[in-house]
Amino acid sequence: MADQNSKGEDFVQKAEKKLSGWGIFGSKYDDAADLYEKACNCFKLAKNCTSFAFFLSIPSLPIWIRMFYRIFMFVQINQFSDHSSCEYSVQNQERIRNRSCQHLKLESKHEAASSYVDAANCYKKISIQDATESLNQAVNIFLEIGRLNMAARYCKDLGELYEQEQNPEKAIEYFERAADLFQSEEVTTSANQCNQKVAQLAAQLEQYPKAIEIYEAIAKHSINNNLLKYSVKGILLNAGICQLCKGDVVAITNALERYQEIDPTFSGSRECKLLSALADSMDEEDVGKFTEALHEYDSMTRLDAWKTTLLLRVKNAIKQKEEEEDDLT
Repeated sequence: MADQNSKGEDFVQKAEKKLSGWGIFGSKYDDAADLYEKACNCFKLAKNCTSFAFFLSIPSLPIWIRMFYRIFMFVQINQFSDHSSCEYSVQNQERIRNRSCQHLKLESKHEAASSYVDAANCYKKISIQDATESLNQAVNIFLEIGRLNMAARYCKDLGELYEQEQNPEKAIEYFERAADLFQSEEVTTSANQCNQKVAQLAAQLEQYPKAIEIYEAIAKHSINNNLLKYSVKGILLNAGICQLCKGDVVAITNALERYQEIDPTFSGSRECKLLSALADSMDEEDVGKFTEALHEYDSMTRLDAWKTTLLLRVKNAIKQKEEEEDDLT
């Protein structure tokens, strides 16, 4: 390890000497880059990530070389499974992150945005906050240069990061932005995926009317699309579950009639039968019947975690009503 460190430092000194000398048509920068790459490889073998940080403090080092090694350093850091073996100070993180904006000074906006994305991908394993900041920078630049599809893609990534960090409000914000951008580019499938994430998160926050509105809009839009119409029953099931969470049996009954108008085949589906059975059990305040209907459906089609969470809320609400009535008698 010590030997690799020494070799790396030797390559660094040669690169600095090359940069301080004369070169023709920028050739000295190419030569310096080759030497720095060799230094990087040595430091990688030595697992000495901290040594990379000084690259960004070299006044004479061209911006494009700094940017290259900023990304290269991140890659090396994330190749180590044990981050404790790779010393990496907060100060060095700040230096690296702040260099992304240097591409803008060279009017290389697309490269700047791409650099922010690369940085964010590496930051995901180190600092989610830094990852989101980098992605936000990338999104803003892609919007500025009219790359709406790319901006949408990274808004979606931001939504997923915030969802991962248990911040549904921020996740909704970015999924909504992504959906709008995808829709403006007529990327309907991606827009629907983002809107469904918004509906799922809204329902988790007990914002059931918002979730229902989104699911019903997606179902109406998808029913006439040969590629999307097969997903309509599942989308209407999600909307129906949100209706159940509201606890209004009349509204649920009206919704089922409306869903059969959206998709004429819905009435004979297992999804519709499940919602009808659950609505009846709610009306009768029969927990046993509610549980039986769920078990029958789940034995054929597994309920995912989102559906299970919401249906458990409904079941608990029925239980609470039963207990209240028992107390009164």
